[in-house]
Amino acid sequence: QVQLVESGGGLVQAGGSLRLSCAASGRTFRHAMGWFRQAPGKEREFVAAIRWSDGNTYYADSVKGRFTISRDNTKNTVYLQMNSLKPEDTAVYYCADRTYGGSNYRYYIDSWYDYWGQGTQVTVSS
Repeated sequence: QVQLVESGGGLVQAGGSLRLSCAASGRTFRHAMGWFRQAPGKEREFVAAIRWSDGNTYYADSVKGRFTISRDNTKNTVYLQMNSLKPEDTAVYYCADRTYGGSNYRYYIDSWYDYWGQGTQVTVSS
């Protein structure tokens, strides 16, 4: 029902910036979209999420003040602007889509989301 296509990953030096994009196709309604990342040998961790209806945002403490999540309703696309990148930000970044809000909002939990993108590699060098 939903396909997520990511782009924007790459190699950048510490202190630099990257902007990730994730375009959704299929159904046009959704409750939220989010970004997660996974480094080698580590579990997938929450990065940021945005509620589609009003644009309310949520961030992991590790990226707060450096990363910004946003949406374009016309394009059904979510973005992640990453500034002041650090080597510890190196990971595969995944976007995710949640169809319904339900009774409990679990933006920080990966299993809460319904669909996932293929992932895009972000590498931050020293």
